Amino acid sequence: MALVTHGNSEFDRDTAVSRRAPGVYDAHLSAGWTIIQAVNGGYLLALMGRALGDALPHPDPMSVTAHYLTASAPGPAVIRTEVVRTGRTMSTGTATLVQFAEDGSEVERLRVLAAYGDLDALPDEVHTTAKPPAIPPYEHCLGTDSAPDGRPAIPGSTAIAERLALRLDPATAGWAVGAPSGKGEMRAWFGLADGREPDPLSLLLTVDALPPTAFEMGLSGWVPTVELTAHIRHRPAPGPLRVAITTRNLAGGFLEEDAEVWDSEDRLVAQSRQLARAVLLEG
Repeated sequence: MALVTHGNSEFDRDTAVSRRAPGVYDAHLSAGWTIIQAVNGGYLLALMGRALGDALPHPDPMSVTAHYLTASAPGPAVIRTEVVRTGRTMSTGTATLVQFAEDGSEVERLRVLAAYGDLDALPDEVHTTAKPPAIPPYEHCLGTDSAPDGRPAIPGSTAIAERLALRLDPATAGWAVGAPSGKGEMRAWFGLADGREPDPLSLLLTVDALPPTAFEMGLSGWVPTVELTAHIRHRPAPGPLRVAITTRNLAGGFLEEDAEVWDSEDRLVAQSRQLARAVLLEG
């Protein structure tokens, strides 16, 4: 088997895959990236991105769409990839992730369709009306140890929180102290707790790593992702990222989350939209 990874950070180790045969990879879903008992969708997207980056001839994810079919659990998994098309500047592939039930039968967890290219080969010209989110300085935002009343600003015992350097904009963290604003907004400074710098692969985690906007809308409970599409627009510069997520419509028990990720040079480096189910319980 050939181990596919880059670097030795916790994120790199936990997204490593082993090439068993052409297009077939063994993986271990780490319990360190779970929310309650389910593995985080952004971590899974990065894991799939690692395998597709090995299977396809181009280095960087540019558009990745995942449908989450069943909740993934920590433990062994198998990823199967297929090259759909290769061109001069882009290639397209699919990937599926399966785990195994107690009787040995396969259970498909998610299915991905992705386009890969070379971010370093993109032209520098930019025409945009997008602006970086207005977030207070890092030291004025709320982490796990800095709520105004002394309680953690990001409550709960989810394992993934220990792996993130996350600081929430106080204007979108009312849910953490029992006073949600009612607005579908979440903004934060984002990084990995061990100091690993961002790259295109980690951006796939970033777009789905903040607390759900449903919390700030006054809802509580699990908000599982149904479908997530991420666009990687630039290779991020070193330093903390700024993430802004908005929800405009919650209806029928479903909501959308639109995310933007900005790097330390004020460039829009990633965008995403996801459809998620919401538990309509008053928080």
